[in-house]
Amino acid sequence: MLKKRTKKWVALPIVLTGVLVLSACTNGGQNMQGHDMSNMENMNSMKSESDQQPKQMSASSDSPIEVLTGNTFTLTAKESMLHLDDNTMKNAWTYNGTVPGPQLRVKQGETIKVVLKNELPEPVTIHWHGLPVPNNMDGIPGVTQNAVKPGESFTYQFKVEVPGTYWYHSHQKSVDQVDKGLYGSIVVEPKNPEPVDKDFTLVLDEWMKDDSMADMHGGGGAGMDKNGGNSSNSSMDMSSMNHGSSTNSSSMNMSNMNHGSSTNSSGMDMRNMSDAEMMPLMYTIFSVNGKTGSAIQPLKVKEGEKVRIRLINAGYLSHKLHLPGHDFKIVSTDGQPINNPPKINGQLLNIAPGERYDIEFVANNPGKWLLDEHSSNPGAKSLAVPIVYEGYENVSPKTDSGDMPLVDITKYGEAAKSNFSLEDKYDIQYTMDLGTDMSNGKMAFTINGKTFPNTDPLNVKEGDLVKVKLVNKSPKDIHPMHLHGHFFQVLSKNGKPVSGSPLVKDTLNILPGEEYVVAFKADNPGNWMFHCHDLGHASQGMVTEVKYDGFKPDFTVDPTANNMPE
Repeated sequence: MLKKRTKKWVALPIVLTGVLVLSACTNGGQNMQGHDMSNMENMNSMKSESDQQPKQMSASSDSPIEVLTGNTFTLTAKESMLHLDDNTMKNAWTYNGTVPGPQLRVKQGETIKVVLKNELPEPVTIHWHGLPVPNNMDGIPGVTQNAVKPGESFTYQFKVEVPGTYWYHSHQKSVDQVDKGLYGSIVVEPKNPEPVDKDFTLVLDEWMKDDSMADMHGGGGAGMDKNGGNSSNSSMDMSSMNHGSSTNSSSMNMSNMNHGSSTNSSGMDMRNMSDAEMMPLMYTIFSVNGKTGSAIQPLKVKEGEKVRIRLINAGYLSHKLHLPGHDFKIVSTDGQPINNPPKINGQLLNIAPGERYDIEFVANNPGKWLLDEHSSNPGAKSLAVPIVYEGYENVSPKTDSGDMPLVDITKYGEAAKSNFSLEDKYDIQYTMDLGTDMSNGKMAFTINGKTFPNTDPLNVKEGDLVKVKLVNKSPKDIHPMHLHGHFFQVLSKNGKPVSGSPLVKDTLNILPGEEYVVAFKADNPGNWMFHCHDLGHASQGMVTEVKYDGFKPDFTVDPTANNMPE
């Protein structure tokens, strides 16, 4: 089963490319990436009408990402050209013209207001991934609000009480809209932060090339996207695939790819591949903050500095990352701290879709190093972030090769008193068997044999203690499960209690055959989604809801809003 995506590669004539590059370079810092907070006090901020307006940190060689601070923001959803590298352009959907959108840097305890303006041809929303916001601010079309129609706006307002690294993205037809670039990062700074000298954010994603995709069905037609985007004879339109069973002659229906007769351009037979096997062959351009390969901007450090890197996976593939030449600590996962994290080296950190990891290290090994992906994925070599010490700009980068073990986050850190245990008495116990199946001749991703909206919800009362067993029964597919509105504590993996730090997350990656037990307190009334954050799996059924007894949403569903929660 091939997931139905929307990204298109555009091969442009040289003259047009030059024009677009100039446009991209002047479009509000569209290509800015990474960010260094060490010189924030010395940066120039934009003038604003009041102290409540956001301050925009200007770009410099050390801090090239757009960072907005304050407590009032405007995010405008609009089309823009993304320049992944010198050879690859994307007609992207963006917040404020960049992929990723600007980082919102806010203070713990403050109430923030974000005005979403929609200049796209389709409805959009903003979901605050990982942040425990009030239900009516969660950004789920038809569940917590109506999708924001083209030309309209919606104001999100909530208090940010839990510090950490989070991200935001559209939840309207998110398998398409996030894929096109509608995402950004949000960092909630703690009231008493531990200082670091450099603070970088790296948002990971993947993009498709056209060749293998178009050639699988004998070459594609016009490739014009339904929103009037750029095209070439070798590109294709996947924009309408998620919710229809057929496409026209100029696009490709990939919903039945496992059962067709297709091969890719290298002659590989795609018929019997699982989703997990096929997607890395389709998504072969890996990006960091909207750049790929040699276009990824280096992280500049000085010897002796303490460095934090915030890793966010906004894509659809897991990434196994390695930091060579340095001992590092994983100080948080999904924004929540790890208790007494030990230094590690020579291990890979696997970051799944929707997850976040913050790592820290001391820059004590001068040179040029590559924080890179170690996997067999065809796109792996395009994900390599240079870490460059001052004075070592012109040396060759160093990396490590060979097999390395993965960090087991359930055994990492030091045990401590926590909120839940396996022996506690729970008000609600629920088992979620996660499966891959066929439904009406198409691939489906199921919870307890059913697809959304027919899945059985978790019905809770405020104050309930809830224990959930998650079992991945898919033969090959991976399911990163994400709970909205709550954090859960991971209690066991494959029947063995978590032996490391108390592990508090909102997104949990579950490999085939794995079983986890998690627990949370029903302390945030509403109707909340619990779904796979491989958004292709969610769009094809792997969604349920946590529903509070007696809760009634404070909005009326607008039948003209075209609400599509997944």
